[in-house]
Amino acid sequence: MEISIVSPIYRGEKMLEELVSRIEQSVSSFTDDFEIILSNDCSPDNSWSVIEDICSKDKRVKGINLSKNFGQPYAITAGLSMSTGNYVVVMDCDLQDRPEEIPKLYAKAKEGWDVVLAKRMNRQDNYFKRLSSVIFHRVYDYLSGVKTDNSIGNFGIYCKGIIDEYVKIPEYARSFSVLIGTLGFKTTTVEVVHAERAEGESSYTLKKLLTLTFNVILANSNKPLKIAVICGFVMSFVSLLVALYNVVARFVGFIDVPGYTFTVFSIWFCAGLQMSMLGIMGLYIGKVYNQVKGRPYYIIRNTINF
Repeated sequence: MEISIVSPIYRGEKMLEELVSRIEQSVSSFTDDFEIILSNDCSPDNSWSVIEDICSKDKRVKGINLSKNFGQPYAITAGLSMSTGNYVVVMDCDLQDRPEEIPKLYAKAKEGWDVVLAKRMNRQDNYFKRLSSVIFHRVYDYLSGVKTDNSIGNFGIYCKGIIDEYVKIPEYARSFSVLIGTLGFKTTTVEVVHAERAEGESSYTLKKLLTLTFNVILANSNKPLKIAVICGFVMSFVSLLVALYNVVARFVGFIDVPGYTFTVFSIWFCAGLQMSMLGIMGLYIGKVYNQVKGRPYYIIRNTINF
């Protein structure tokens, strides 16, 4: 197979027909040797029924149905594990990633690049999503020490070699774009047009965005632990200054009840900081616990046309 197009599906019922049609038109301009893999993340709408109907009409379209909603990174991983193309395109189903850009990505990959990422120009997301993306990337850049670009998402084309390596990664806390960036293959970008969402709203709520942010940061950086250590030294220094102040204040008569201010301040300050540091350690221990349990990242309930 020359090229596989993998798309995670969630609440995509009304967009799937157009998505497949536009992908087929776009990819057919340079090859007829392709497959389209629609990985349904147990979408609560009728997405799977639509996928079944599309697959019955075109054997080049293949469907994967997960047993429950595992999350976008896992739906992507399921699709990639079943792909057979020399090149693999990953794109969302909401048509903000335009299928018409695939020939441009493919042409660049044929120049010898292992990874060609789509750099979205003039993002059409709403203000909240753009703002959350900027905040996430700045926080992640600071904590990880790696410079990232918030105009780049999952959309891109990847050679079979890097996809094989990605699928082997055993990490439970997955982020496709972040893990791809850690593999070190030859990477470049191509500017693409970013479209408005074809239907509905993004399924990424504030809660899901915060969960994703914490998962990615904790899985790829130990800087929060270093910050906790620094806070411990700062706490000791501040406590020393407060103690010196109380000694001086006691002798000059500023304090009527000896030891009261220092005691209360120390209890609240130390307790709060200790709880914060224990919380940070607990988050890391929780990630280790999830990893060592060895549960599957996803479970495929059924497939079509494989």
